[in-house]
Amino acid sequence: MQQQQDRQSILTVENRKRIAFSGVDSVESFSDSCIRLTVCGKQVRIEGAHLKVLSFSEGSGNFAASGEVTLVRFGGAKGISGLFK
Repeated sequence: MQQQQDRQSILTVENRKRIAFSGVDSVESFSDSCIRLTVCGKQVRIEGAHLKVLSFSEGSGNFAASGEVTLVRFGGAKGISGLFK
C-alpha cells in the first residue's frame, strides 16, 4: 500500500473559474465561499465566490469545483502558504 506522503497531487486552476485537484483524501466542508480539503494528509483551503463542488471521487482522489477562485491556501507543518492572494 502506498503511503500518503508518497502520493502525488496535482492542482489545476483554469482562468480562476474551475479548479481540479488529484490526491484528495477528503472534502472536509464546503460553502459558496470556502472549500476545505485534505490532500495527501495536508489541509487545503480554497476561497472565492459562487464556489460549487462539481465532483469528488474518494476512490481515485479526483476533485473538481467551479466558481470564482481567489485563494488556494496550503497548510502544513511549516505554516500556511497561499496562491493568488
